[in-house]
Amino acid sequence: MTKTVNDFIIRFANVNGTGSASANYLFAKAIFRMGIPVTPKNIFPSNIQGLPTWYEVRVSEKGYLGRREGIDILVSVNPQSMAQDIKSVKPGGYFMYDSTKKLPTPYFREDIHYLGVPMMEMSNEAFSDPRKRQLLKNIIYVGALAKLLNMDYSEIEKLVGEQFEGKKQLIDANIQALKLGMDYVEANFDYPLSFHLERRNLIKDKILVDGNTACGLGAVYGGATVMAWYPITPSTSVAEAFEHYCEAYRTDPETGEKKFAIIQAEDELAAMGMVIGANWNGARGFTATSGPGVSLMNEFLGLAYFAEVPAVLVDVQRTGPSTGMPTRTQQSDILLAAYASHGDTKHVLVFPATPHECFEMTAESFDLAERLQTPIMVMTDLDLGMNDHISEPFHWDQKRKYDRGKVLNAEELEHIGRFGRYLDVDGDGIPYRTYPGTHPTKGSFFTRGTSRDEYAAYTEDGAAYKRNMDRLMVKWETAKKVVPKAHLYQKENKSEIGILFYGTSTFSAEEAKDILEENGIIVDAIRIRAFPFGEEVVQFIHSHSTVFVIEQNRDAQLRSMMIMELETNPAKLIPVLNYDGMPITADAIKNQILKHLNLENTQHHELSKTAL
Repeated sequence: MTKTVNDFIIRFANVNGTGSASANYLFAKAIFRMGIPVTPKNIFPSNIQGLPTWYEVRVSEKGYLGRREGIDILVSVNPQSMAQDIKSVKPGGYFMYDSTKKLPTPYFREDIHYLGVPMMEMSNEAFSDPRKRQLLKNIIYVGALAKLLNMDYSEIEKLVGEQFEGKKQLIDANIQALKLGMDYVEANFDYPLSFHLERRNLIKDKILVDGNTACGLGAVYGGATVMAWYPITPSTSVAEAFEHYCEAYRTDPETGEKKFAIIQAEDELAAMGMVIGANWNGARGFTATSGPGVSLMNEFLGLAYFAEVPAVLVDVQRTGPSTGMPTRTQQSDILLAAYASHGDTKHVLVFPATPHECFEMTAESFDLAERLQTPIMVMTDLDLGMNDHISEPFHWDQKRKYDRGKVLNAEELEHIGRFGRYLDVDGDGIPYRTYPGTHPTKGSFFTRGTSRDEYAAYTEDGAAYKRNMDRLMVKWETAKKVVPKAHLYQKENKSEIGILFYGTSTFSAEEAKDILEENGIIVDAIRIRAFPFGEEVVQFIHSHSTVFVIEQNRDAQLRSMMIMELETNPAKLIPVLNYDGMPITADAIKNQILKHLNLENTQHHELSKTAL
């Protein structure tokens, strides 16, 4: 049998609420500590416990960390999902199961290998506490895998010591469970398997972290001191991370005084209102939510846009509409966020693809919000937010200054004539503002959501309203020059075909690009990092005859925005979509592109500009 080193997918099929997540994470982190690129994905139900849950780990020495079709090794400890779990194993793959009970005959396949380990039986014999028996059963299969996959046991042992530091009994019990699994494999199976691990030095200084933690830390470094929020999956851990880092970095070590405010509002609309109030008064405030929350915040987002108040919102997208699938991922809030509120509104969006960008873009969003005097929405998703990803370490330049935008102080107000809050002085569409109380007679103390003139005086004069709306479009043009630019994967075009993607579609899109090129199909690529779209996006689309737009939603929402905003010929933009709640795979991207090119049944292709 062909040996496959550091290149496989393993899936754990567990029952939600049985403590399996920590055991599975122990497995993934041990591989990371061996210097091998790895990405874990926790696929869990929205109830508290009892339903099937899966934990999928991709190991890729080449650094491909998006999802891939097919499972090479499946560890099954959940009878509820066993029938479908067996079907998901690729021919030639392995199925490990708890052989305490006999496997039903219908579950046997001739084209896969079975590894029966009596996990529950061994746990019952070794441990007396009923709760520990269930938890340590999970550690037994980690031990079995350690031997079967040639894992570095010392790394697992270190991680157990770190997790239960100072709790000798728990450390001893976990080590005992690990050895039970290892000893059983040693006595009953040939090892290592055809899929196995070898230590590498491919990680360097990279870290393993989730996007929500990165957003929370980015908000602290971005100068946020106020967060108002309402709990909603999958964004809640943004608030938890922000609070954790505020306790560390925004608490006076001598007096214990907390220099931050975190408010759990009664609902998402109230949370957005509090954020607007905080920013209006000169603090940097933000919120975090998901699609249903953005829906409820529409009214206040419109107010912030029209009154021109800075605000930052982190939208960790999930599957909609309505309640949808709260614990599945999607990129389906794009249109909702971009045009949130009634009337003519356009909001700035940024699209991080990695935890490093979650940190950087969240911090940068506070500068953008104040510079442009408008809401900025950080568009992540459940996959990026709640799953761990390999990331470049976070760095912060201590000399970096916050961009507070056009804010006048009392002295500056003294030396100007009549202050016009909504007057375009510089021709960039961005007016000057003040913090309330800056000057006793000049400046802005109040704002309104109704129409007003350049001096903030209420009016229903249509000409004044039109001037204001036209100025907001001038500001929109300014925004195009300051938002994060798209990432081009090559300086010069090599093909008439382009692929365009954003956010977490990046992982699989990059792999699909390589797969296509290995088969003779050369494609150029661009990753969108913000809306409004910059000139580099316009040029990319203009210079390619066909552009495949890769997204994780049903309605090709980013493509729709490009057709509207750039007046692009719809026939030129070909949607490549996935909306089953799971991250898109490289295989799905490749297959949809080949199908459109009528090449799906061809093994090797030699395409050139002329051929197309």
